Amino acid sequence: MKLTVPFGSIWLNADDEGLTRVSFFEIENHQTNRFTEQAADELTDYFAGKRTHFTIPLSIHSGTVFQQNVWAALYQIPYGETRSYLDIAQAVNSPKAVRAIGQANSKNPLPIIIPCHRVIGKNGKLTGYLGSSEQDGLSIKKFLLHIENVPVNDD
Repeated sequence: MKLTVPFGSIWLNADDEGLTRVSFFEIENHQTNRFTEQAADELTDYFAGKRTHFTIPLSIHSGTVFQQNVWAALYQIPYGETRSYLDIAQAVNSPKAVRAIGQANSKNPLPIIIPCHRVIGKNGKLTGYLGSSEQDGLSIKKFLLHIENVPVNDD
């Protein structure tokens, strides 16, 4: 399902258990069902500033155990707050795996819903984000944090 959002379009996919994917690129052979419809409604509310958490059931069947642990830690970051890559590495009991946290973020199948945009550098600066280019990704990350009233360090 294609959803128009303030910065362009995102695509949603789901199976019979829940939402499987949020993508900034077209998903071929995507399904539209009650879960994509619910996700579209919740995301629309999020972008309008009316929703601070998602209730859509998730159906994740990808990723390594480490990646799934990282995504679970990301899911716990509250709306309007950020964590550093080091914070997430410590949360998954891998304090030296800061770069691996970044790689797991880049493989997140459900960006926005699993809020990898809330992960920033230890120095408070924005770092990469999923998008069509590094600049596009950072502008999307900045936009999402702005919705959540998170001050952004652009220096």
